[in-house]
Amino acid sequence: MKYYLFLDECGDQNLANFDPSFPAFTLCGIVMSESDYESIESKIIEMKRKYWLDKKVILHSRDIRKCEKGFEILFDLDIKKSFYEDINSIMKDSNYTIISCTILKEPYIRKYGRLGDVYGLSLSFIMERTVFFLDSQNSNGIELHTVAEKRGKKEDMDLLRYYNELLDRGTYFVKSSRVKKYFKSFEFKDKKENIAGLQISDLAAYPITRHNLDNSTVNFAFDIIESKIYTQDEKQHGLKIFP
Repeated sequence: MKYYLFLDECGDQNLANFDPSFPAFTLCGIVMSESDYESIESKIIEMKRKYWLDKKVILHSRDIRKCEKGFEILFDLDIKKSFYEDINSIMKDSNYTIISCTILKEPYIRKYGRLGDVYGLSLSFIMERTVFFLDSQNSNGIELHTVAEKRGKKEDMDLLRYYNELLDRGTYFVKSSRVKKYFKSFEFKDKKENIAGLQISDLAAYPITRHNLDNSTVNFAFDIIESKIYTQDEKQHGLKIFP
């Protein structure tokens, strides 16, 4: 059985100089089976055709919030209401699981300093929790294919190296053999390639980050996706916050 893990980020990895109003980095993983991916992809294509007559517009959280890069149509409040109803329905009713990690920069720096690869660290947490999740699926022969959004040649090479290191040594809680049992491939895709899974990951990453920075404020987008967070024994293991 084929599964996917789609990875996208919210915030930047900079620990030396960062925006104090947004002191966090989130790596958001979306896990879904091949059949569920085909279903959500068709829903997204249908929705895009409804508003843009084609499927070339990329769903990007920031562009939607700012009404930019094709989302200028949202200045029309009737269209905006309809669009949000449709996208919320896709996010709420589709079958996928969120496994994310948010690095809170200020406590991280106080404890570990300004050095470190927060993307790689987040990936290790997501990979081990993905193993736990797939263990719970009671399906033999699961093959997981990881897809991450391209960032830059050096950054992508560093991440691929870190991924391969995790395959070889495992994590503190998961041996290498258990990681290799599921993780079979890793590839990078450009945002322009219009990958539905990466767009779902992008849409989930921002509300998760906002929630983890301050869970006392109203966050309707998080409320919609909260049921998708990997939960076991009533604990949200898919909502990792570090440190």
